[in-house]
Amino acid sequence: MREAAKGGTTAVVPPADQRPPRRPARSVTGTRKLVAAVFLLPALVLLGALVVYPIIYSVYRSFFDQAGTGFAGIDNYKALFSDATIRTAVKNNAVWVVLAPTVSTALGLIFAVLTERIRWGTAFKLIVFMPMAISMLAAGIIFRLVYDQAPERGVANAVWVGVHDTFAESSGFPKAHPLPAHPLKAGGGGSFVTKQPVRAGEPVLIPLVGVAPAKMPGDAAPAKAAGGGDGKISGTAWLDFTKGGGGTPNVVDPKELGLKGIKVEAVRDGKVIASATAGADGTFTLPASADGAQVRLPASNFAEPYNGVDWLGPSLVTPGIIGSYIWMWAGFAMVLIAAGLAGLPRELLEAARVDGASEWQVFRRITVPLLAPVLAVVLVTLMINVLKIFDLVFIIAPGSSQDDANVLALQLYRSSFGTDADLGIGSAIAVLLLLLVIPVMLFNIRRIRKEGRR
Repeated sequence: MREAAKGGTTAVVPPADQRPPRRPARSVTGTRKLVAAVFLLPALVLLGALVVYPIIYSVYRSFFDQAGTGFAGIDNYKALFSDATIRTAVKNNAVWVVLAPTVSTALGLIFAVLTERIRWGTAFKLIVFMPMAISMLAAGIIFRLVYDQAPERGVANAVWVGVHDTFAESSGFPKAHPLPAHPLKAGGGGSFVTKQPVRAGEPVLIPLVGVAPAKMPGDAAPAKAAGGGDGKISGTAWLDFTKGGGGTPNVVDPKELGLKGIKVEAVRDGKVIASATAGADGTFTLPASADGAQVRLPASNFAEPYNGVDWLGPSLVTPGIIGSYIWMWAGFAMVLIAAGLAGLPRELLEAARVDGASEWQVFRRITVPLLAPVLAVVLVTLMINVLKIFDLVFIIAPGSSQDDANVLALQLYRSSFGTDADLGIGSAIAVLLLLLVIPVMLFNIRRIRKEGRR
């Protein structure tokens, strides 16, 4: 037994052999470390088998050749930046990382803020979030149909063609053409001209074939032979085809229909001096100044109808697929941002409004800065998700433009399991993807720790 002085007081310290035994060390939760380690062991084994080992083996395999027997050094990594297909994948991944998370987060923020002010905001959020319940495979099939080139099947082109045709007149007779025996010849650029100059008093005959009767204008009338006289040039443009057979070539027969709306031009020395449009019975009239000129049917009469945009072509396939991704993930961003928005101190917003701030100023200077941590979470999560995008590109992009829409995850699959598989290249792509994800993960970890210290 001994005495110890501390802070002006005397404490009695018992001998070591009389002290109570020390309790086993416990964790902060009160659990013995050995027990905790036993329970964590299965999870650690699975983590090592499913995560750590594949990473180590992928790094190891990336330094060997296609057969896996010869050491290739960094040749596989050099191929990542020398092969044109892989470079396209890297470039597309950069476009994805910049565009898709940014637009999805921005739309989520807009939806979350606006739906706070409407009574049916919950229903709107449900509709926007609903695509998250659809798998990537199903979404890819849906948008493969949405982007179909044929307007009768693809919704995007159906809308686009409808808007286009509202403001731009479409061709009436895309496949119409004269027969060799007709008094017309090719005029260049898809147009047709009369073989001989026209004269006043002599009716101009413009017979065409190649138009299905069902495609004729609904108000087309039986063709009528034009009269002569009065010094003007008159003529008839008609479908030189009699349903059921019969009829005489180059002659207006009673059962043949006029080509209503077809444009006719009088051309002299390559210049248009007059023009007219055929009526319901196919007749048209040109002024007397057209005497001696040639009559031309401009190519605009025969242009193929507008069929919309080639959404899945080489130039638009990547933006089109990004659009489908935004359709799916904007709802995810909206829900997280709306949860953060619900926790904002309303007194700050009301105080700003009382001080005379506009709604835009409140949004830009108060709402967005207060939501910055939530926006960072959404943005980082989507960036990590985008780096491994595979399903949408594989399903939506057709074979003809899949190289143009290629991304690293798809190229990893093609290099590892394609017809000419090279596991060395595939492993190098996997390591590159890991290196691209690590900075984003480190940023996220630093942000979480910073939030935890507050």
